[in-house]
Formats: sequence, structure tokens, C-alpha cells
Amino acid sequence: MPQNIAVLIPCYNEEVAIATVIADFRKSLPDAAIYVYDNSSTDRTIEVATAAGAIVRSEPRRGKGNVVRRMFADVDADVYVMVDGDATYHAPTSIEMIDLLARENLDMVVATRTSDEAAAYRSGHRMGNRVFNRILEMLFGSRFEDIFSGYRAFSRRFVKSFPASSRGFEIESEISVHALELALPVREIPSPYGARPAGSDSKLRTYRHGSMILWRMIILYKEVQPFRFFSAVGLVLAIVALVLAYPVVVTFIETGLVPRFPTAILSMGLMILAFISLTCGLILDSLRRARRETKRLFYLQQS
Repeated sequence: MPQNIAVLIPCYNEEVAIATVIADFRKSLPDAAIYVYDNSSTDRTIEVATAAGAIVRSEPRRGKGNVVRRMFADVDADVYVMVDGDATYHAPTSIEMIDLLARENLDMVVATRTSDEAAAYRSGHRMGNRVFNRILEMLFGSRFEDIFSGYRAFSRRFVKSFPASSRGFEIESEISVHALELALPVREIPSPYGARPAGSDSKLRTYRHGSMILWRMIILYKEVQPFRFFSAVGLVLAIVALVLAYPVVVTFIETGLVPRFPTAILSMGLMILAFISLTCGLILDSLRRARRETKRLFYLQQS
């Protein structure tokens, strides 16, 4: 097992659970450095984490993405274990995750959540997770079983080459897309998942955060697959233009007249926009290839 291991725990208002999380991971990974990154908690999370012996740091900008970006930038290690501070994840699984990461020279191991407890998932979260897993597969051509898992092990190469830009709960989907874009070696293993302890509340809001995650996936698709994105936009515009132009063309063939000038102008404008969209896709796809090569080279520079 690698010697230089860092356990990264992002948390907000988790005074009820954080001491348990720290104790569990200290027991499973006694040689690891345990970092708690507090995200402007309004309860006693900082005091409890400090008393439990963790290295406590703060990120004042609210949002899990901001915390993860700060953790990845600040902490130096050979292996990183990131886990939510809500005491729902199984600490002993981290041993298997790190062993698999090192043995197979992987860049990320994701603990997919398995649970028979109804209380472990809020209403709609299990179905929402499955839906977003399929959306990711449809957009990016590969499949994860649990893209929203907050329990992952990373190599140093992954952490130091990940250009995190998300601010909130979209960060997990951005991590998955980064791995897919660079074709990094990734594995998933099942891990028990439990209910939150009494007094600990989930910060995830089903519809508000779900819509933010969906929008982030669309933006990532535009950035990672610009030709497909803008070709689809251009195809829609072209179809609308042809539908509008059809009666104008039929009338012209029958009478030699164009009585619907506004419709003709609109259809022509939409067709021009369709070709512009296709051209943008071709240009941006070339830029995307150059950017991906740059990211890949930076990834390879990491030890």
C-alpha cells in the first residue's frame, strides 16, 4: 500500500457526523493524513473535527466544487481518498480502493453505493442517479454506475491534472467527464452505504441541484464534443428552415411568385445559421483536440 495517503473530507454543518468519519478512517488508514475542509459551517464542525485530530482547513466560498478545487490544489500526496463527511460511507472499503488503485496502476477508483436501507436514499435520488448515469453514457459514450458517489480514490496524476471549474454538486459529473475525455484507467467497486446519523441533513436539493447538474453536463458536452453539439444545433435549424421553406417553394413552382417574403427570409436566415453552427463545430473541434493534447501532456508530467 502507498505510504503517502491523504483522506480529504469536504463538509458543511456536519458536527454530528464528522467525528465518526475521522475515527473510522483513522482506524482503517492509520498512516494517512486526514484533512477536513470546512465550507463555512455555522455549527461546531470545525471544533469537533479539530478535537478529533484532523487537519482542519476552510474554504469560504460555498459549494462542494469550490471545496474540491481547493483540496486538490492544497494537498500533496501520492494517493487521495475523497469522502463526504456525513458518515454514510464504509471506511474499510478505502483499503480495497487504494490497493486496487496501486495494483492496477489506476487513476480513479469509485465506490458505487449499495444499500438495502430505504433511509439511505432520499425520495427520487436513486432514480435520479440512474437517469444521470444514462445521460452521461449517451453524451460521452461510456458508462458509470454511480457518477454521484462522494467516495473515490485518486492518483496524484489525476488530482493535479484535473482543471476543476464546477462550484457545486456538479463536481462529480465533471470528474467523470475528465476521466472519460483523457481515457484514464478507472474502476468501480461496490461499497456499503448507510443512512445519515440523526441530526445530519442532506444539502442536496433534488430539483434545484438536479437541474444545475443537467445544465453542467450540457456545457461539458459542448466543450468536450463541440462538433457533435453544434452539428445537432445546425441540424435542428436546418430542419426548421426546410419546413418553413416548403410551402414557399411549392407556391413558387406552381405560380412563379413568392407571396410569403417574411417566411422566405426567415427560412433563409435559419439555414444560414445552420451552416454557421456547423462551421463553429468544425473550428471548435480542432481547438478541442489541441486542448485535450495539452491536458494529456500535463497529466503525463505528473509523477
